[in-house]
Amino acid sequence: MAAPEYVQQTLAGFAAATGSGGVDPELPLHATTFVVVDLETTGGPPDGGGITEIGAVKVRGGEELGVLGTLVNPGQPIPPFITVLTGITQAMLLPAPPIEQVLPSFLEFVSDAVLVAHNAPYDVGFLKAACARHGYRWPNPRVLDTVTLARRVLTRDEVRNHKLGTLAAHFGTAHQPTHRALADARATVDVLHGLIARLGGHRVYTLGDTIEFARAVTPTQRRKRHLAEGLPRVPGVYIFRAADDRPLYVGTSGDIATRVRSYFTAAEKRARMSEMLAAAERVEAVECAHALEAEVRELRLIAAHAPPYNRRSKFPERVLWLKLTDEPYPRLSVVRAIGPDDRAYLGPFGSRRAAELAAAGFHDAVPLRQCTHRLSTRTVTPACALAELGRCPAPCEHRITPGEYAERAARPFTTATTADPQPVVDALLARIEVLSAGQRYEEAAVVRSRLAAVLRATVRMQRLAGLTGIAELAAARPATTGGWELALVRHGRLAGAGVSPPGVHPRRTLELIRATAETVSPGHGPVPAATAEESERILSWLERPETRLVEMSSGWTSPADGAARFRDLLARAEGVPSAQVTSKRP
Repeated sequence: MAAPEYVQQTLAGFAAATGSGGVDPELPLHATTFVVVDLETTGGPPDGGGITEIGAVKVRGGEELGVLGTLVNPGQPIPPFITVLTGITQAMLLPAPPIEQVLPSFLEFVSDAVLVAHNAPYDVGFLKAACARHGYRWPNPRVLDTVTLARRVLTRDEVRNHKLGTLAAHFGTAHQPTHRALADARATVDVLHGLIARLGGHRVYTLGDTIEFARAVTPTQRRKRHLAEGLPRVPGVYIFRAADDRPLYVGTSGDIATRVRSYFTAAEKRARMSEMLAAAERVEAVECAHALEAEVRELRLIAAHAPPYNRRSKFPERVLWLKLTDEPYPRLSVVRAIGPDDRAYLGPFGSRRAAELAAAGFHDAVPLRQCTHRLSTRTVTPACALAELGRCPAPCEHRITPGEYAERAARPFTTATTADPQPVVDALLARIEVLSAGQRYEEAAVVRSRLAAVLRATVRMQRLAGLTGIAELAAARPATTGGWELALVRHGRLAGAGVSPPGVHPRRTLELIRATAETVSPGHGPVPAATAEESERILSWLERPETRLVEMSSGWTSPADGAARFRDLLARAEGVPSAQVTSKRP
C-alpha cells in the first residue's frame, strides 16, 4: 500500500483541522477527562509508520483513571541516534506488536476524552497517518497542546523556552521527562495541571475557553472575555454597549452565548471588531421566540440607534424612489418619498446611482422626456438636442399631444412597474442586439446594466407589494426542538411571534400572539408599514419549503405576466457578457 503524502501543518492549521469530538466545550476543566499522550518514533515523517512507543495517561480532576503504555514494532531499523536518545534498541522492539494491533486499544482508550500532547501536531500527525494507512477511522477528538497553552500562560521572564523539560522544572513536577513515552506522558500530565492552575487568573474555567485561550487572541479579547459570561443560549439579538450605554454593535444569532463568545476567539480577526471590543463595557441580550423575530429585531435596533460598528441596515429611511411626475407631459424624477396621490413609481432604491441607472433604462426604452422644465399645453418651449436626435418626441414644441405622450411614454412605465415590463425589456434587448452587432460592446454593456437595474427594481417592488397588500397573515414553521415557530405578519411587518410547544395545538398559541400583537396602520406604497429589508426577511422565511401558511385576510397574488418571470434574464444580465443576454429572451 502506498504511504500517504505527508504535509507539515502549522499550529493554526492544525487547530482549525481538529474536530469537536464528543466532549461538551462548556464542561468545567475539573470535570473534563483528558488523555495525555506521548510517542517515541524513528525520527522520520508521520507516514503511517515509525512509531516505536506509545504512552498515554487518562486523568480527570487531578485523579489518574488509567494508563496505556506499549512498545511498538515499527517494521524498520532504528537509527543509532534514536537509540542513544531514548534507550530503545532493535532487540526491545522485535517482540513488540505492530502499530495496527495497538491502534484499536489506543482508540478505545481515548474515546470521549480530550487528547493532550506536548507539541500536539507532531504526535497527532503520526497517529492520524497510522489510522489512515491501516483503515481505522480517526475519532477527531478535541486536542489541547500544552506548548501553545504554555506560550499563552507563561511569560518569558518565567521560562526561557517551552520544552517539556523546562516546563517540568518550572512547575517542580513529580515526574521528569526521560525521552520514554510513558514517563514523558506523566510529566506532561503534571505540566498540564500546573498550566490549568494558572488559567483561573485569566478567567478561563471551561474546556472551550481553554482551547480558545491557547489560540492567538489579542490582549483586548482576553481582557474583555468576561462580557460573554451569563448570556442565554437561545435565539435573539445581542448589543455591545459602551460605558455610557451607547449601542456600539448589534447582531443576531440562533445561540446568543455561542455567538458572543466567538468575538473573543482567534477566529475574530476584523480590525473594526477589535476596536469595538476595546470600547465595549457590557453585552445586552434580547431573547426572541425564533430566528425570524431575532432578524427583525436586529434590523429595527440598527435603524433606531445606528450603531457605529454596524455597516449594513443603517438609515433605512434614506431610500429613494423613481416617480412619474403629475403634469401634462410627465417625466421621471428621483424623490425621497412618495405620497398617497402618487400613482406611478418604482422603488425603493438604496442609492441615487441605482435609481438613476433604472431611469436611464426607461429612457433607453420609451420616449420619456428628460428635461426638467415644467411644460405647458399652451406655451411652446424650444426643443433640446434629444429631439433632434430622435430620442424625445418634443412635447415642449407640442409635436405630440398629451394623450399620445401618455400612451407612448408614460403608460409603459406604469405598466412595467405594476404588471408587465415586456415592452421595456424588448426595447432594451433590441438596443443591446444592435450595439453588439455593430461591435459596440462597451455601449452594449452599459445598456445591459440598465436592463438589470430595471428588472431588479421591478421584480423587487412587485414581490414586496404581493406581501404588503395582505392585512394579516399567519404562518408556521416546524421548530428544531419540536412544536411550531409562529409568525403574525400585518402589511409586511412582523406584528407578533412565538413558539408553540410540542404536544400543544398551535392554534392556542397563535390566538395569544394575535391578542398581544402590534397594531399596524399601513401607509402608502409597496412598503407601507415596515422597511423593505424587514419585509424581504419575512418573505424569505415564508418562502421556505417547510413554512406553512395558516391564515390570510386576503389572497397572496402576483401578476401572472409580471416582472418575476424575468428572473432568469436578470441573472444573465448581472453575470454574463451582453451578447449572451441577447441570445435568450424569456
